[in-house]
Amino acid sequence: MKYTILIFILFTSLNLDSQNINWEMGMNIANNSYGNMHPRMAIDRAGNPLIIWGKMSDESVYFSRWNSTSFTTPIKLNPTGFTVANASWMGPDIASLGDTVYVVFKRSPENKSENNIFIISSFDGGKNFSAPIRVDFIQDSLSRFPTVTIDSKGNPIVAFMKFNSKFLESRWVVTKSTDMGKTFAVDTKASGYSGADAEVCDCCPGAIVATEKKTVVLYRDNYKNIRDIWAAVSDNACQSFDTGFHADNTNWMITSCPSTGPDGIIIGDTLYSVYMSGGSKVFRNYLSKSTLSNSMVATVTNLGNNIMGLSQQNYPRIATDGKAAAIVWRQNVDGVSQLPILFTPNITSGFSSNYEIVDIGDNSNCDVEMANGKIYVAWQDDNSGTIKYRKGSYNISNISSELSEQSILITPNPTSDFVNIQCELNSEIRLINLIGETLQTVKSSQEIIKLDLLNLDKGIYILEIRNQEKIFTQKLIKQ
Repeated sequence: MKYTILIFILFTSLNLDSQNINWEMGMNIANNSYGNMHPRMAIDRAGNPLIIWGKMSDESVYFSRWNSTSFTTPIKLNPTGFTVANASWMGPDIASLGDTVYVVFKRSPENKSENNIFIISSFDGGKNFSAPIRVDFIQDSLSRFPTVTIDSKGNPIVAFMKFNSKFLESRWVVTKSTDMGKTFAVDTKASGYSGADAEVCDCCPGAIVATEKKTVVLYRDNYKNIRDIWAAVSDNACQSFDTGFHADNTNWMITSCPSTGPDGIIIGDTLYSVYMSGGSKVFRNYLSKSTLSNSMVATVTNLGNNIMGLSQQNYPRIATDGKAAAIVWRQNVDGVSQLPILFTPNITSGFSSNYEIVDIGDNSNCDVEMANGKIYVAWQDDNSGTIKYRKGSYNISNISSELSEQSILITPNPTSDFVNIQCELNSEIRLINLIGETLQTVKSSQEIIKLDLLNLDKGIYILEIRNQEKIFTQKLIKQ
């Protein structure tokens, strides 16, 4: 009863509508017999959430997907006798592009060289998965902390931490597949930029994010016990990571590993990364904004600014849908755990310092995803022993004026080769992919504009049409 009362008071005082998000009631993904460690999410072609998490008691990874009315009964992804490393602070990872889904995990126990990193694949939105395929080919070395992203053609890119046989010489490496996860290239080093004696922080997971032109690995470095976040950048399809820069200015000196890693997104030439640091003598979460073309940090700000009663923050996660973005994390205020969320309709304009509370009490690691005006949050609830989930929606019309749908005609859609766009003269037409990159920009000088799509891969794109301060967006399907 005390938590019910407290939730009501905090939700009322913080005003859940302050960021233009309308929240539905929270729910359990499944009962606690399936475990609740370290949830991670992705999105299918229709914009529905796909969720994985770990169960420590039998060292397994489970998967569930939203089927338009409810979450499916969880399925165990690891074969019988095939144990998977997971905990509250680390575990398997998932990535998707349309209905192509990849899940990566590390076989346990981690300290055996024959227990490798594996990937399983689904090409029907998680209805069916392949058998595990080995990712790392590192002979007598050790590996851990796999994280995965997908290139624009649907191929998986996997980053992981690599050690010698004594768990020394820690570094981050990347391996890429060019045949949809059937085989992987020899790994490429993606760390070691801070100094000759640098190693990576050996108990901190990392993150990988890719656009059509760049791949970035975010990780916690360890240079003479300065354990800040660094970004390794490749602009040649992961053949090499020639650039690495400091994405964190907190200068955190600590002699032991804090077991918490970064997350990030890329919008155009800008890398946004979130992470925890104790550099200010308090465990705080930060948002770093960096320019990839010159490998420089522009700004670093803490999340939530000055919070009365705050004792610590941790485990931040960030997601984007176009330019809209959200950050969710865990924090402790006046002895009570909270899951705050920050939302912005346009990340280039920044975030407000005012956050909303998604959940309160007995929560731990969490994740966030976005699609089609929806925000999905999943988290580890340590009281019930379940993965909990909540969905919110935001309306772009509350943020900017919209062009009238009657003045715009887009045909054919779906299409295979071209699309005709009828709109107001002097409108700016942008074709955007699902990771926010602008692929084409056209100014309408006549009533009907024809866009050539022959060189685009099959998939989902966004058409954005602007006229002065008004905006219209529509999903475009290339078959």
